[in-house]
Amino acid sequence: MPSVDLLLTDRVFIVSGGSRGLGFATAQALVAEGAKVVLIGRSADTLGDAATALGPDHALPLTGDLTDPHMPGRAVATAAGRFGRLDGAMISTGGPPASRASDTTDAAWREAFDSVFLPPLRLARAVAENVTAPTADSATTDASILIVLSTSVFRPLASLALSNGLRPGLANMVRDLAGDWGSRGLRVNGIAPGRIATDRVFALDARSGSPEAVRRKREARIPLGRYGDPAEFGRVAAFLLSPAASYVTGAIVPVDGGATYID
Repeated sequence: MPSVDLLLTDRVFIVSGGSRGLGFATAQALVAEGAKVVLIGRSADTLGDAATALGPDHALPLTGDLTDPHMPGRAVATAAGRFGRLDGAMISTGGPPASRASDTTDAAWREAFDSVFLPPLRLARAVAENVTAPTADSATTDASILIVLSTSVFRPLASLALSNGLRPGLANMVRDLAGDWGSRGLRVNGIAPGRIATDRVFALDARSGSPEAVRRKREARIPLGRYGDPAEFGRVAAFLLSPAASYVTGAIVPVDGGATYID
């Protein structure tokens, strides 16, 4: 049986949050398949280390924060200037702080909206306006945007009121944009990680008691019986971004070991 070619050679993607965790895992998977990436992150040192690990011919760091309204324009200009094209983006903003709905302030809701909801929308619009034009033998582009969500789009998560309120709206925005841009060959999907072994997940575990005990308890609720590895997330993200997923758009794909569907 022939191997699956994701058709990513020399394609160019923006990866926000690309210096570590899920973003870096996705960048690794893309580069392994021959793609090039512009990594966005807030720490110049961490970004530089990530770009060095991926190789200077394949990765370019761009220090900044997606809450900056000018960052989308900088990112697309950087991709075009360094690599000469743009084929899409994986957009992640990280998670909002833990809180309960009953005591989350108006100010916290506004801050979370400005950091969780608006930045992905801004960057998605900028990418959609600047993806590489179709070739002579193609009537449409062949580009892809992937927005990182949370399993809170399927059901509420304990003590994560801000995510429970905003992520489902962003998931519906994914579907809306997929409808708007599909005729141009621009696909838009969401990916919803569950318990992936990242620093953020470990920090959330630590809020609930002994991290080891919390992990064992939560793994018992996951059908696959363990936390996911970031590389497992990265491979799914790379597939959804790639032309190998050319008939997938408007989908919200859970990467959670089956936990979303267990009562």
